[in-house]
Amino acid sequence: MKRKKDIASILLVDDEPLFRQGIRTLLNFYTNAGGLGFDVVGEAASVEQALKLTTEQHPALILLDLELPPNDGITALQLLGKLPYNGKVLILSAHQEDEWIFRAMQAGARGYVFKDHVATQLWEAITTVINEKVYLPPDVATAFFRLFRYYTGNSLVSATGIHLTEREHEVLNWLVQGASNEQIAGHLFITIATVKAHLTAIFEKLGVTSRTQAIVKALKLGLVYP
Repeated sequence: MKRKKDIASILLVDDEPLFRQGIRTLLNFYTNAGGLGFDVVGEAASVEQALKLTTEQHPALILLDLELPPNDGITALQLLGKLPYNGKVLILSAHQEDEWIFRAMQAGARGYVFKDHVATQLWEAITTVINEKVYLPPDVATAFFRLFRYYTGNSLVSATGIHLTEREHEVLNWLVQGASNEQIAGHLFITIATVKAHLTAIFEKLGVTSRTQAIVKALKLGLVYP
């Protein structure tokens, strides 16, 4: 018997109808491609509409813009946090400033994608967040933890019990800056196979399974800085 497709309910919150239409098109494409399916249960163009639809529909995931009348998406995040809502929020925003990213994640967002990168990152972002993880591509993670470091004053010397070799630190540092395996190999004058071996060791020591998870955990623990 053919397995029934898993369906995730989604609420689109953006004051630009054309952008919402574009997201719908992407979600339909993902659904038709197989695997996880998506059901858009509502669209909102304001904070008030977003709160109303969230209360009525209880979507598994909210795709939220940060430019919303009469306030902004940060206000929406704060108000969502006061509702009996157990879903997750993924930010899709044109704002690339450190402050906006930091405030959104601090207010409860589970991921952040620049609108310029939606076409290439949305699928990974949604599936990551749906699976109880945080999604921050390298450019976003760098901006977020730049302010994280500023506000928390974390030290490079962290009592994490995680011990990386000097070369592993170098590889991890380039990874945080968004470098590919080929670029890391070029910067450190080592082979791509050696880079992959170091990444495997780093992932094992950090207890992660992906580049994004490694970046987030390493920065959060203060093992490297952007």
